[in-house]
Amino acid sequence: MPVAPTLVKTTYREAVRAAMQEALERDDRVFLMGEDVGAYGGCYAVSLGLLEEFGPERIRDTPLSESAFVGAGIGAALAGMRPIVEVMTVNFSLLALDQILNNAATILHMSGGQFNVPLVIRMATGAGRQLAAQHSHSLEGWYAHIPGIRVLTPATVEDARGMLWPALMDPDPVLIFENALLYNLEGEIAEDAGPVSIDQAIVRHSGTDITLITYGGSLGKTLQAAKELQRDGIGAEVIDLRTLRPLDMGTVLASVRKTNRALIVDEGWRSGGISAEITTRLVEEAFYDLDAPVARVCSEEVPIPYAKHMEEAAIPQVPKIVAAAREVMGFDE
Repeated sequence: MPVAPTLVKTTYREAVRAAMQEALERDDRVFLMGEDVGAYGGCYAVSLGLLEEFGPERIRDTPLSESAFVGAGIGAALAGMRPIVEVMTVNFSLLALDQILNNAATILHMSGGQFNVPLVIRMATGAGRQLAAQHSHSLEGWYAHIPGIRVLTPATVEDARGMLWPALMDPDPVLIFENALLYNLEGEIAEDAGPVSIDQAIVRHSGTDITLITYGGSLGKTLQAAKELQRDGIGAEVIDLRTLRPLDMGTVLASVRKTNRALIVDEGWRSGGISAEITTRLVEEAFYDLDAPVARVCSEEVPIPYAKHMEEAAIPQVPKIVAAAREVMGFDE
């Protein structure tokens, strides 16, 4: 019989740090750069201790210019390095959007396939920390619109630990969105945990009545909603997308064809978001399998508020998910 792996307790933050530490040890081409990643240990303490272990050549503090250091990361990747660029928050990544969209995502095409950009950009995303509108939005759906990049949204300690190395080995740019509310998330992973898939969605909870599709910071709320629905006799299957580009629609479609109902939970805005894309693909590819219209629970169409009660009201919460699922099922409230 196979021997069960030894499990160790860790946090999402520690899992990301361990992934970077292992990558830095395994490959001399890997280095980390970004604002406050060195002496300060990272805005969310993710890189704490790495400067002392690997030195300033490989753990590089940068000026406060996202365009400059993302551009430097692109240049380093073109020169054969494997840079990990940390952007403090997704909102600030818009200052580097020219570099990400017009350079990193297009150089392979513009060079006729001659030059790859093996660049990894990590950034915090999501609301719930009372950091107001300029630090709290979920824009990963925007980036999933761009051909030429891969968009990852690790929602568990296992994925936080295991997605970085495959991302570094990808010959094209990879953006990793880490929901900031997850950094304190605790869990158990195998002591010898290794890489995980960056291609496939995964079923996190099995059910036969309705498919709940989500990713990142909304996974925990969606799983909690599934437990509450179970008490009502509703079997909810929860799909963790994990990767927003390319979308693994095969896993989603297999679930929806089993349950015949779908609800998408997305912390991004409803208009033009990733939830709209998934809805359209379901209509295109599984219309006759649906017994009810596809439903969505998204953030309200407002800048994320600072006040705690307003911020909580603006983003998906368990009661909203439960109510939406019950409506899809045709249950009276």
